[in-house]
Amino acid sequence: MGLPHERYLRPRFFAATALSLPVLVLSMGEMVWPSLAHHVNPQLSGWLQFLLTTPVFFWSGAPFIRRWWTSIRERDTNMFTLTVTGTGAAYFYSTAALLLSARFPEAFRSAHGVPLYFEAAAVTTTIVLLGQILEQRAHARTDLAIRALMDLAPKIAHRLDQTGVETDIPVAEVKVGDTLRVRPGEKIPVDGSVLEGATSVDESMLTGEPEPVEKASGSPVHAGTLNTTGTLTFRAERIGRDTLLAQIVRLVEEAQESEAPIARLADRVSAVFVPIVLAIATVTFLVWTIAGPAPGWVFGLINAVAVLIIACPCALGLATPVALVTAIGRGAQAGVLVKDAAALERLARVRTLLIDKTGTLTAGHPRVVGLELSGTGETPASSPAASAREAQLLTYAAAAESASEHPLARAIVRAAQERGLALPIATDFAVEPGFGVRARIEGRLVEVSRAVHDVGAFATATLVAVAVEGERIGTIALADEVKATTPAAIRELQRLGFRVIMVTGDRESTARAVATQLGLDGYHAAVTPAQKQELVRSHRSDEHGVVFAGDGLNDAPALAAADVGIAMGTGTDVAMHSAGLVLVQGDLAALVRAVHLSRATLRTIKQNLFWAFAYNLAGLPLAAGALFPFTGWLLNPMFAGVAMSLSSITVVANALRLRRLSLT
Repeated sequence: MGLPHERYLRPRFFAATALSLPVLVLSMGEMVWPSLAHHVNPQLSGWLQFLLTTPVFFWSGAPFIRRWWTSIRERDTNMFTLTVTGTGAAYFYSTAALLLSARFPEAFRSAHGVPLYFEAAAVTTTIVLLGQILEQRAHARTDLAIRALMDLAPKIAHRLDQTGVETDIPVAEVKVGDTLRVRPGEKIPVDGSVLEGATSVDESMLTGEPEPVEKASGSPVHAGTLNTTGTLTFRAERIGRDTLLAQIVRLVEEAQESEAPIARLADRVSAVFVPIVLAIATVTFLVWTIAGPAPGWVFGLINAVAVLIIACPCALGLATPVALVTAIGRGAQAGVLVKDAAALERLARVRTLLIDKTGTLTAGHPRVVGLELSGTGETPASSPAASAREAQLLTYAAAAESASEHPLARAIVRAAQERGLALPIATDFAVEPGFGVRARIEGRLVEVSRAVHDVGAFATATLVAVAVEGERIGTIALADEVKATTPAAIRELQRLGFRVIMVTGDRESTARAVATQLGLDGYHAAVTPAQKQELVRSHRSDEHGVVFAGDGLNDAPALAAADVGIAMGTGTDVAMHSAGLVLVQGDLAALVRAVHLSRATLRTIKQNLFWAFAYNLAGLPLAAGALFPFTGWLLNPMFAGVAMSLSSITVVANALRLRRLSLT
């Protein structure tokens, strides 16, 4: 059961602050203003502290009391078990001392009566509330940062009808397939592809990169990005909840609900730590009662209360979630979407990167560079008969691939359209990931599949074989350029300690050429989706684990099997749903940023956990009164509460440094 929203906690914090300050002044004020004791009657002061502390403990601290009761009922101790046990001990002891002061031993009375510790209960409850509000705000800040991007999308779109007449409509009324116009200085209303015009678009809100991106016919555009220079028209392809911005919101929300293994480790440690602290408090009470100065049981109770308060693992509870939530928000600003917080943590430890080629290392926009006919014999390549057969080869392949979203399929269809070929209707379409597609074209079974042999001048190209009724009629050669940012990203990943290995369904010669060009540490060619998954599992035997990065439907099994699955935001929805991290623009430079973010996050969590445990271990002997035999000094429970709470604020502040983290 989680704590309520900040809106619920905030009024309780304000009330607790307003009520705790007078309690603090009444109980500790004479240390600053000694004359204060002469103006306030001790009995009146005690009753005022009781009246002010009671609503703080029972109303402001109500969320903590409910969590405490749940932990007792379910026998699942946590930091709230200690928080409420400590503050409750201080409150009920002070109430008893106020109501039954006449029954307390004379030796225990000071000049102002029996000491009261209402301030420990009030101030501790107030500062723990502050810590919880800071954590809630860290969660809310991520939501607000992403939802603010949604608000950047314009409310009005300029729609063009078939005659070119422009009409302004609300963005909510835009439909898929509508033609929209965007002028310089306007923001793009929905996701789509450019039909006409050339411009530069500022996509920094999505990618974190300040340089505008050049757009021309066929280029993708995204809602909320800023058109800077030229007028363009584009076809609406994703609207409403399907836009990239809307997906970002959902992905971040999913990430916030996930929990990293290190967080579960902290929970497990807390489950052991709490009973130990309760045992130390019990032993402290018994030792002081038996061996301490009179009245021993009072000294024992006070020191036991101090132990319970100072050991409250609030800082431990904040150490992981605040760091993770802050990192998720920082990643979203840098074009790295964290779907699963566990993936962000694991990325800091892995050292092997298996990476798909098409759409990941390369641009994912291959083009047809040649056609090779089967059984041409001595027929000249430029003869009318050869041209007719080439047209038939491309027509059949494009018609069969027309229903596929694979980049190679799109390239074949685009090549046929550029030649002005009329595509017949395909029926009985079927796809086999890693093999190809089958369809009936004009009543004939056409198969388009991966070719494994070299063809003349196209030895390093991607080859697609086309067969009609089981007989191959030719081969189509396609080339895909390596992304401009890929070489530098690969070098940086290798510098960071990664072994980068390409895994592709492409043939040996093409894979070898790309691996050599990029200086990769290895490659696997002609790999099916099932084999990709097996490769991932084989590399998982490495103690450091494995990352898989891809963008296609055929990468989904490998993405799901990897320790960390990283999908390109330019890829298929299935790939993105199978991955733990998504790189918005499909740029490997974002993967470098993700690695830096992951390592910084894990480092911050470890720092927080260390200081939380170190603080508890150092504070427990002081609270138990270990120095009393040598110095006569005891730790006041109120100071224990303040110190505990300040440690929590320190942990939160350390985690929030991730907001300003440089990812270069």
